[in-house]
Amino acid sequence: MRSVLRIGNASGFYGDRFSAVREMLTGGPLDVLTGDYLAELTMLILARDRLRDPALGYAKTFLRQLEECLGLALERGVRIVVNAGGLNPARLAAAVRELAERQGLAPAVAHVEGDDLLPRRAELGLPEGLLAANAYLGAFGIAECLRAGADVVVTGRVTDAALVAGPAIAHFGWGEADSDALAGAVVAGHVLECGAQATGGNYAFFREHDVTRPGFPLAELHADGSSVITKHPGTGGAVTIGTVTAQLLYETGGPRYLGPDVTARLDTVRLTREGPDRVRIDGVRGEAPPPDLKVGLNRLGGHRNEVVFVLTGLDIEAKADLVRRQFEEALAPEHRPAELRWTLARTDHPDAADEEAASALLRLTARDRDPAKVGRELGRAAVELGLAGYPGFHLTAPPGPGSPYGVFTAAYVDAGLVEHTAVLPDGRRVAVPPPKPQGRAGQRLSGPETPEPGLPEPGLPEPGLPEPPEPAGPTRRAPLGLVAGARSGDKGGDANLGVWARDEAGWRWLAHTLTADRLRELLPETAELPVTRHLLPNLRAVNFTITGLLGEGVAAQHRFDPQAKALGEWLRSRHLDIPEALL
Repeated sequence: MRSVLRIGNASGFYGDRFSAVREMLTGGPLDVLTGDYLAELTMLILARDRLRDPALGYAKTFLRQLEECLGLALERGVRIVVNAGGLNPARLAAAVRELAERQGLAPAVAHVEGDDLLPRRAELGLPEGLLAANAYLGAFGIAECLRAGADVVVTGRVTDAALVAGPAIAHFGWGEADSDALAGAVVAGHVLECGAQATGGNYAFFREHDVTRPGFPLAELHADGSSVITKHPGTGGAVTIGTVTAQLLYETGGPRYLGPDVTARLDTVRLTREGPDRVRIDGVRGEAPPPDLKVGLNRLGGHRNEVVFVLTGLDIEAKADLVRRQFEEALAPEHRPAELRWTLARTDHPDAADEEAASALLRLTARDRDPAKVGRELGRAAVELGLAGYPGFHLTAPPGPGSPYGVFTAAYVDAGLVEHTAVLPDGRRVAVPPPKPQGRAGQRLSGPETPEPGLPEPGLPEPGLPEPPEPAGPTRRAPLGLVAGARSGDKGGDANLGVWARDEAGWRWLAHTLTADRLRELLPETAELPVTRHLLPNLRAVNFTITGLLGEGVAAQHRFDPQAKALGEWLRSRHLDIPEALL
């Protein structure tokens, strides 16, 4: 057994760089190549594919990538583990075998199934009207497939980190009781899962590196669960403590990162620079996993439409007010959608040198379960204002017929009720039982009404809060982003926002300054929403969950940035009083 297992990533989402599979296979030595193709929105897209054709429901791009690279992977002895199976891993596994046969190749192909709970909806007490219901499986099914000699393993909905943890379990022989090693692999998997986001992509301090074409990341895993995050020599981007910190904060919450195999303690992660483009991760502690599995539920939420009015020059607010009054008058009550939402984006500049820079956008969003309520009548009410509205009336595009939108929610089921199954290359089916309680006490997945572990009791100090900073001295009004990085994203209808400081003095100031209340002041859109703050002193970071900011999730397009991808950059642009010593 080799002491180091090299696992690369070639996809962070369905639509990522097509050539990444070839780049990772040819760029340097690897033992395993993984690909993450699934996200909450992707599952809805695949569900609609499956409605049109029951043989679909998987990420078709992966097959095209494999058509180019399967022979290369076999020649180099690189095993492939992907979740591209989506809603139909068995069919994708069969398609891989068919492709291989056409090319005169004979890989051992296996797949993991059991995550699809839609056929058992009533038995499990899940709601009606679902398009997809998928449990987030763990890594032990992948490990079973690899132990049986699989060259290619296709899964459906597993946790993103399982794509890395599974090969590590198979290689090092870990079991359920090896909670610290498992937790280390989960953390490495979380860093790798979003591809180039670990190598300088979407990085707050991107100007410090050449990120024109970042390489994809890889992890060198060790038997104790520690790892080194790096990339192939000569590829673009950078691997630094900052890029790894940013990815560790992405779409996580508090110090306990709950998963089906282990609970990884993010407050124990240690990051150390080992050299250029090499960051060591160690010290990770693991606890027992919760007894429940998360289940992603996708359903049709209704139909939506959007009309965008362009307001140019002077009197922008008055023009917006006129449009709203005229539109409300023109739309008959029987045609009024269940939801009408107006948003004015002040993209205009005074005394602008070109017309676009002088213009603001007034966006009308309509939603209703009845497609007719967001269709022709809505567009007619807008278009009829063309010669009777504000001066300079025009739209960004003619109103369309409207379109369906999806809704993502999460449920939790007892792990023992989910039939996690590894289907081996020879066709044998191996049941994968849920982990038994092991190691340090884990924490049960809780509903939104229950505070997550690590939150302070009322009146007690916040866990991880450092000593107050020294007296600030002179301060200057400046953007937060001059002294802090941020990365943000979505989890269903909630937004995650991680902010980190770059040195100890900055951390002490950040932890005492950027409270939940201050965040609400800086981001007024969050003022009426529940905001939960967690401190991760080992990462010099604060991590926020903003409950309900994204409404019913990305597919519902509740706000301008429906996945909260730029929420962190908005926060970094906000001004506050910063000690000059930090600047």
